[in-house]
Amino acid sequence: MSSALPESTSESVPDPGHRLGGRATAVLAVLSGAIFLEGVDVAMLNVALPSIRADLGMSTGALSWVISAYALGYGGFMLLGGRTADLLGRRRMFLFWLTVFVLFSGLGGLASDGWVLILARFVTGLSAAFMTPAGLSIITTAFAEGPARNRALLVYVSTSAAGFSLGLVVGGLLTAVSWRWVFFAPVLLAAALLAAAVPLIPREAAPSRARGGRFDLAGAVTVTGSMLLLVYGVVRAGEPGAEPGPTAAVLAGGLALLAAFVAIERRSASPLVRLGILRSGPLVRANLGAMLFVGAYFGFQFVATLYLQDLRGWTPLQTGLALLVVGGDVVLAPTLTPRLVERFGTVRVILGGFLVAAVSYALFLPVGADWTYPMMFPTMLLTGLAFALAYGPLTIAATEGIAEEEQGLAGGLLNTAFQFGAALGLSVVTTVTVSALGSGESTLEGFRSALVVPVAAAVLGAAVTATGAGRRRA
Repeated sequence: MSSALPESTSESVPDPGHRLGGRATAVLAVLSGAIFLEGVDVAMLNVALPSIRADLGMSTGALSWVISAYALGYGGFMLLGGRTADLLGRRRMFLFWLTVFVLFSGLGGLASDGWVLILARFVTGLSAAFMTPAGLSIITTAFAEGPARNRALLVYVSTSAAGFSLGLVVGGLLTAVSWRWVFFAPVLLAAALLAAAVPLIPREAAPSRARGGRFDLAGAVTVTGSMLLLVYGVVRAGEPGAEPGPTAAVLAGGLALLAAFVAIERRSASPLVRLGILRSGPLVRANLGAMLFVGAYFGFQFVATLYLQDLRGWTPLQTGLALLVVGGDVVLAPTLTPRLVERFGTVRVILGGFLVAAVSYALFLPVGADWTYPMMFPTMLLTGLAFALAYGPLTIAATEGIAEEEQGLAGGLLNTAFQFGAALGLSVVTTVTVSALGSGESTLEGFRSALVVPVAAAVLGAAVTATGAGRRRA
């Protein structure tokens, strides 16, 4: 493969070889650094929440919005962010929103009131919603479809998973100094990435908007409103004590706006989302699989964290170290997974990942109050293997065969699926746990009941994936 990316990211690298070198490697490193930043930012904050509550005097309900505000901004604007990258320029969107990320992450670290922190997290999530699909589409348009792109994507997504795993440990260490460093550390990393990205990421010849007509404002408003309401409804449904009536009304409003969006797109001369893209079976299966896979993991991680800290009394740092082995996919994804994909095909590797995940979570079902870490270790190890097998190939499957001018949209759809999966997994697990405790079960029994959710999600994901495993993709 050529040692430099083409002058425009709208062109593909002509040599589909396995090796990534020169400028291509440098650009991939910057984009992987950005997705690493997103993962480590979320993970570090999760560990720091108790310290934030104590320092800012926030209630438990207000504290939950520190997490929910990020999910709302991220999930609500992801589809708009993906399509905007195609219309206005991927490089431009990536650099602009990375700058916004730097500014508002810094604001979070300086916050002296809870509402300021919540606002900062919302805008940080919004910036990630625009930055992430732009970065992903730069990769998918810069590398030719095949082994080169597969290897680049596997490096990219394994770096994201590593950021989340390492963030649990780093967050524990930084929180021991001050929770504010959980926000300041990403600022330093993001500033370094921004300085490297400006000269490295090549300028595009012309954004798609120049060829595609006017911007679909009505579609943008309705789809963003729909995503905001749906994510808010899902997050609210998992809150203890949430009344079902208002939650149902929010979800109904989100679905109504989604229906209006579909009607608008059918009539629009320049649709924000070309609905025909959803006729692709592989794309739909990949997005459903992504939602179920991430939902299963976030549900499991939530229960495992509560078990280790609330029931066993482990510190945040001990919990992070216990979950660190899940990050082993950072080694397996770029080394083992490409060979498996080339030999067995993307879909079959994803199916294997789902099956490993189902076994992994099932092994944790009989968890006891006196389990030692060696008894938990098989689940942690197999979960990391499942990530290596499924997470990257799901990204490959969701962008494979998609036209260049819609790669940003494909990335937006995929990341929306990931975000909805995370919100759904947390919501369902929380609901099951609260319901079990309310019916008189012990805390441990409540955790065991909730652990059925990730097992069921992994099995369902395997079933969805199996429908496309009949033939090997080239």
